Amino acid sequence: MISNSNVVLVVDDSIDSIHMLNDVLEDAKFTVLVALEGTQALTITQNIRPDIILLDAIMPNMDGFETCKRLKQNPQLADVPIIFMTGLSDTEHIVMGLGAGGVDYITKPIKADELIARMQVHLANARITQSARAALDTAGQYLLTINALGNLVWATPQVYQLLDNSGATQDSIALTPSITQQLRDWISHKPETGRQLLLQQLSTELSVEMLNLIDGKEYLLRLTPAHKPADDTQSLKQQFAVTGREADVLLWIANGKTNREIGQILEMSPRTVNKHLEQIFKKLGVENRTSAAAIAIRSLARG
Repeated sequence: MISNSNVVLVVDDSIDSIHMLNDVLEDAKFTVLVALEGTQALTITQNIRPDIILLDAIMPNMDGFETCKRLKQNPQLADVPIIFMTGLSDTEHIVMGLGAGGVDYITKPIKADELIARMQVHLANARITQSARAALDTAGQYLLTINALGNLVWATPQVYQLLDNSGATQDSIALTPSITQQLRDWISHKPETGRQLLLQQLSTELSVEMLNLIDGKEYLLRLTPAHKPADDTQSLKQQFAVTGREADVLLWIANGKTNREIGQILEMSPRTVNKHLEQIFKKLGVENRTSAAAIAIRSLARG
């Protein structure tokens, strides 16, 4: 069953189509928002995030394809499925719709049962994606992707909060020109995995770490508050009743370092690192370094 909390934005310049869709969607327990043109849709989504969007392909002023591209520039809409409604079933327009960011299309005249069925499928898929990102947040993995121009493509929920609180975004959506430029310049030098960039001109210090290049066009980054290692070590020591040396090891575990790397950093043998880890696991009540790292990352993020 579709939850009555689902909000659908219908973008169509035809009043008759809107009346028909409104009746069908309200019968299916949707809350319906309406935009008569692309510009209205952009304005509405600046303040309200719908669960799904039905978008007419052919409209005056700004057509559905351009509207879709503009909507998808808003990272908050990254997981929101957009279904095109069109009387055009030729391959060219289908490809244009999918290329613009749509997930599906349905031809007019619209069959109510088919429309609702397709919407259910895409809403379910969107929920899976959203849950995955929320799970990453819970594990303390504050991830985001940017393109080669430094523009934000998507991020986990708490990343948006960290960016917004530090003054890195404008209108709580897009990165500021300054941050975008910093990221663009950094990406242009092709930083290796593990390299970090301290973001400048923010009210709260943040850094990004390069994780991977996805499909040759999007960069996966990890966002972290830029703490001093000594402050982080003291915080971990106080919160988990570990020794100073154990806190040092836990901090580097949270930063993804191996036992050998930690040994080199702290000037101790990997065997000694492992002994410290055994005590850390007992005190944190976990069984492995992944769980310990997740707890430490969450703790440092809250701090």
